[in-house]
Order: sequence, then C-alpha cells, then structure tokens
Amino acid sequence: MKSFKKFTVFALAAVTLSGSLSSCATVFGGRITEAQKRKPLPGEQQRQVRAGALIADILLFWPGTIVDFATGAIYKPQRTPISQQTQANPSNGSNNQNK
Repeated sequence: MKSFKKFTVFALAAVTLSGSLSSCATVFGGRITEAQKRKPLPGEQQRQVRAGALIADILLFWPGTIVDFATGAIYKPQRTPISQQTQANPSNGSNNQNK
C-alpha cells in the first residue's frame, strides 16, 4: 500500500511539473506582437518559428505546442528594417524639406 501511495504522489508531481512547463513560448517568450498574431498576407514573408521553444514544447508537454501556435507566441517577433520605419513614419524633420 505504501508503494502505491508513493507512486501516486510521484505521478501527481510529474503531471503538475509538466503542466506548469507547458507552452514555453507563451510563458518565456515575452510580449506577443501584432505580426506574431496575424497570418502573413499574400506576398509577405512567412513567419519564423522559435526552434528552442518548439523543441521544449514537444519534449516537455506536447499540448503546449498547440497553445503556442494558437496564441502566435511560437513565432519569432518580426523586426522591421530602418528603411521601412522611416517610410512608414515620415513625420521626422529630415523628410519634410519640400514645403
């Protein structure tokens, strides 16, 4: 009877630990950007997956992979190049020379 009790406690501890480590990218990935949440439009570059978070999700608790893909946290944040930032925001003083 004592060995069954030990096994039950060990099994509950293992389930609790694996559940708390689920969806690694959601827990440890930081803030989710709009680019991570939405699907790429036709002609846009595909989103890159965080390989470390994907492997951790698969090895530790595979349902966490579903959570990460559903929230978009599994995708790497997209950094916009400086040239695109200045084109998108032409309100700085250097671009307003023709008045």
